[in-house]
Amino acid sequence: MSNPFEDEEGAYLVLVNEEEQRSLWPAGLDVPDGWLSSHGPAGRQECLDHIEATWTDMRPASLVAAMRGSAR
Repeated sequence: MSNPFEDEEGAYLVLVNEEEQRSLWPAGLDVPDGWLSSHGPAGRQECLDHIEATWTDMRPASLVAAMRGSAR
C-alpha cells in the first residue's frame, strides 16, 4: 500500500486547527478531531500553494495573542 500523504496524483484537503496551523490531508481520510477543512478537495500542489499563501505566520494563535497581551 502506498503512502496517501505522498500521492502526487491524489486529492487533498487543507486543514486548520484552533491554533491557525495548517495541514495537508488526504481527502479520502477522516478529518481528525480538532481540525476543520479550509480548502479542497484539490490537487496536492494546489493545496500546498494554498498553505503557502495563507499560512504566513507560523506562530500558534495562542502565542500571537500572548505576545499582543504582553505588548500592552
